[in-house]
Amino acid sequence: MLSPLQWLFFMFANTVVVPISVGAAFQLPTNAIEMTIRCSFIFTGISSILQSWIGHRYPLLDSHAGLLWGLILNMGISASALQMDLSTVGGGIATGFLLAGVVTVVIAAFNLISTIQKIIKPMVISVYIFLLTFQLIFIFFKGMFKITESGTIDLPVSLFSIGIVIFVSLLRIKGGKVLGNFSILIGIIVGWLLYRIIFPSDLPKESSSSMAFTFFPLGTPNLELGIIFVSFFAALLTLTNSFASIQATADVYKEKVEQNLYRRSIFITGIFVVITAIFGLVPFTPFTSTIGFLQSTKLYNRKPFIISGFLFTLLGVIPPLGGFLGTMPLTIGNAVLFVAYLQLFGTALNSLKGTLFNSETIFRLAGPVLIGVSIMNIPPALFGSIPVLLQPFITNGLIMGVIISIILEKIIDWNKLTTKLVG
Repeated sequence: MLSPLQWLFFMFANTVVVPISVGAAFQLPTNAIEMTIRCSFIFTGISSILQSWIGHRYPLLDSHAGLLWGLILNMGISASALQMDLSTVGGGIATGFLLAGVVTVVIAAFNLISTIQKIIKPMVISVYIFLLTFQLIFIFFKGMFKITESGTIDLPVSLFSIGIVIFVSLLRIKGGKVLGNFSILIGIIVGWLLYRIIFPSDLPKESSSSMAFTFFPLGTPNLELGIIFVSFFAALLTLTNSFASIQATADVYKEKVEQNLYRRSIFITGIFVVITAIFGLVPFTPFTSTIGFLQSTKLYNRKPFIISGFLFTLLGVIPPLGGFLGTMPLTIGNAVLFVAYLQLFGTALNSLKGTLFNSETIFRLAGPVLIGVSIMNIPPALFGSIPVLLQPFITNGLIMGVIISIILEKIIDWNKLTTKLVG
């Protein structure tokens, strides 16, 4: 009975901050932001149910792609440098995503999965999982700490978040089967209750507005070719995430992935890329990071996940429900998710099983991963001399790491070097 509730909190914590941050970046009015939040809940629930029912058939959260989330925020920040207003940039992004959604559906409909797999090889997937781990951990680690108006850390709230991290970690390691499996849910509930007692004035206010749908809130689709190309390419690159998520989840279940699973999952993904573009949302993709949650909670049964997807959809349909959960402090959600996603690093390591490295072949992994992490830690402002339309690519460590990995896999015969190592 508690399993769907734990999934529900996991879905909420992973979803709610995305439309809020995009709405702020594009200066949307409050009612538009609330609409995108509720649409996020509705379509995340529906997409997750469809994927686990007729898509890849795993309890795997289907929600906003971290890669595209960062890209949209960067494009919003770069609007003035591009000498465009925000609605023009948003419209170009919508066009790019619409095209990418259609192409993704075509890839699945005509069964071109094997062609994509020739590009997205197992090592590319491993690089992607490593870089995604670092990106998410950076996000959740920063999100644990509350920043004051003067730009400094709010010490009491931040120390409380660290305490929640320690509490959840101990539950996971020392709590045994029951407490360990429900450590995420316990951490959120205990953290939320204590936060209400200790910091009552810091709680977000509950929203009570009614639902009103708006199409293309970020901007009406247009033909700004530069914005369209960047958005289109990045959206197609998230197919890497689909392959990585499905394969890594199958490894957890000790199953072999059938080609038809990829095809059905990617078909659903393509449809929801189109839907999310229409409602101004970050496109969806199967969450590789769910694997860390699965390993932390041992919730391998699909039924609780499907129930939670239905409940999450209700949060968007019934405003008071979503408004109540909106009072959960984001610092608590980030602290608990920080612990859950530590497991993702193990998933990245497991993806390398059977791969041999020496002083030559280590470049296959270390080059893309360490360059990507390095870029993640360079302030985007330092890339100001690069053409603005290239900046969303160059400043994104995840994109650059995956691109470098794809190039290395194409131009170097690593099997020959590996054979040399074995010999």
